[in-house]
Amino acid sequence: MRARIYRPARNAMQSGTAKTHHWVLEYAADSARDLDPLMGWTGSSDTQTQVRLRFESKEAALAYAADKGIEATVTEPQGRKPNIRPRGYGENFATNRRQVWTH
Repeated sequence: MRARIYRPARNAMQSGTAKTHHWVLEYAADSARDLDPLMGWTGSSDTQTQVRLRFESKEAALAYAADKGIEATVTEPQGRKPNIRPRGYGENFATNRRQVWTH
């Protein structure tokens, strides 16, 4: 069995970093998905692709993979500069703005 260990990226719709502090072990697909000719749905007989295990650290995920005999590939996360505004959300409504703020 092959698996991938990675740290999930943040949601593209939000600026927060919630749910990005843990590591995930996700199994790779052993077989290709097949297309149902009648309904057009995709399916697979491989149920391992539905399993996602979460770990507190990369070392814990690697230890689990080594204990279960899983060949794991680790993908390191790319660093990201935090998007913190100096004055925060209230700056949008400040009376001493330097430029006009419109919708």
